[in-house]
Amino acid sequence: MSYLKEYQYPITNKQIVSDDYFSQIIEDPYRWLEDDRSDETAQWVESQNEITFDYLAQIPYRAELRERLAKAQDYKKSSQPFVRGDYTYFYKNDGLQNHSILYRQKEGQPMEVFLDPNTFSEDGTTSLGSVSFSKDYSLVAYSISEGGSDWRKIFVIDTETKKQLEAEITDAKFTGISWLGNRGFYYSSYDKPDGSQLSARTDQHKLYFHELGTEQASDKVIFGENSTERHRYVSGYTTEDDRYLIILGQESTSGNRLFYIDLNSQEQSLNTLIDHVDSDTYLIDNQDETFILYTNLDAPNGKVVSFDTRDGKWLEIIPEKPQPLDISTGGGYLFAHYMVDVVSKIEQLDYQGNLVREIHLPGLGTASGLGGKNEQTQLYYTFTNYVTPPTIFSFDVESGSSEIYQRSESPFESDQFESKQVFYTSKDGTKVPMLISYKKGLVLDGNNPTMLYAYGGFNVSLTPSFSGTVGSWLELGGVYAVPNLRGGGEYGKVWHKAGTQQQKQNVFDDFIAAAEFLIAEKYTSRDKLAIRGGSNGGLLVG
Repeated sequence: MSYLKEYQYPITNKQIVSDDYFSQIIEDPYRWLEDDRSDETAQWVESQNEITFDYLAQIPYRAELRERLAKAQDYKKSSQPFVRGDYTYFYKNDGLQNHSILYRQKEGQPMEVFLDPNTFSEDGTTSLGSVSFSKDYSLVAYSISEGGSDWRKIFVIDTETKKQLEAEITDAKFTGISWLGNRGFYYSSYDKPDGSQLSARTDQHKLYFHELGTEQASDKVIFGENSTERHRYVSGYTTEDDRYLIILGQESTSGNRLFYIDLNSQEQSLNTLIDHVDSDTYLIDNQDETFILYTNLDAPNGKVVSFDTRDGKWLEIIPEKPQPLDISTGGGYLFAHYMVDVVSKIEQLDYQGNLVREIHLPGLGTASGLGGKNEQTQLYYTFTNYVTPPTIFSFDVESGSSEIYQRSESPFESDQFESKQVFYTSKDGTKVPMLISYKKGLVLDGNNPTMLYAYGGFNVSLTPSFSGTVGSWLELGGVYAVPNLRGGGEYGKVWHKAGTQQQKQNVFDDFIAAAEFLIAEKYTSRDKLAIRGGSNGGLLVG
């Protein structure tokens, strides 16, 4: 492997830049790289790419790996179905298509293409984002992203003819789409910045209402126009009965204020339900004037409560448990999703919080889904883990029985591999879980190539899920290890807070301790251990 030493890395220019933070001088010699439109930054990127791709081109087995990875992904994949009106919709990818296609099917009829993002642009760089149906399912609004941009366009089409009904909405960003009957829909955006769209500051999000048949320029700002409503992220959605508009205002990716407007009232006044960002609180459903809400206020792992808009009374429906709670609704029931040491446990309850049953899952892993309209009697969920490709199950809400709806067509042979969960000790004595996956019969001699992947931030939980790329790594004899670092949401708000701000060092310490554990237990050695992460995980790895 002499090619590993046959290069000289380009030198990155340093400039004298320093800041005084509370009497401590912090140097930042690479700040000039934050100008993503400068010639100097462009030249730096070009030099980095040149050395990187020259290096990669020398690897003799790169083409073989590319072919193997392509084969690992080249099989049909389908999403959980969801019912809208007379149609069942689902996403499907025949193998190596750039984008999954949204299909639909009426009972007893062949499936048809509804939206195909592969036709949105010639080079395949335009993707499909949110898809939202009007309340009678006759209209749909969907967003697209061009070239991976966070700035979106929103189109409205007739669901039967699939014809576009009016000019698209432009420059929406970090937005959902929520209909008010068939009149129009709510969406969010910022004022378009001057200069770079990548690095310009955007910190006053606004919620708009677009009425069908009118110009975007006349769209009304519902929330975020003035300084008292200033938030980095704002979202709004209507209740199923179109009675209320629910508005969330956030200053970061966790914690939100909560507001609502009674759309049946003459005043259309804004009511404040939560006036601080010390919790994550959102509406699950409503029963007439009573809200059913999830909150982690005074309950770091989450609970379900009700709020009566008439008398302002709060009642607890599902109390906090030692495990983090997520919640979904469907078929007139609540489904409480718990993470018990990072793996799924699901309970079915009525709207008064009475336990109907615990749902029997096919193994230790991640189950997602069990959401739908109140009138549905059959829901769907997907089960997966690091060595089990996603399998879709149908679930009868009354009997509690699960049946396999669709097996994965992945060529990965799950029975040849296994995942083991361990708990290792971090620098400060905290026990941290880690799932280690490998081919059965692995010899612990310190000689196994190992990939250590983590994230550790933004309340994001790394739950077990299958990847064809990781599957290829395991087939080649590699070990794949995923520790659940502090900063994530695996053990609720306390676990998340323990990896933020002044506690951020805990995240790095947890990651280092994971590597030390893998070496000490002879899964691998220092020379055969690679670390990997993206986005916040890129910060971690860096």
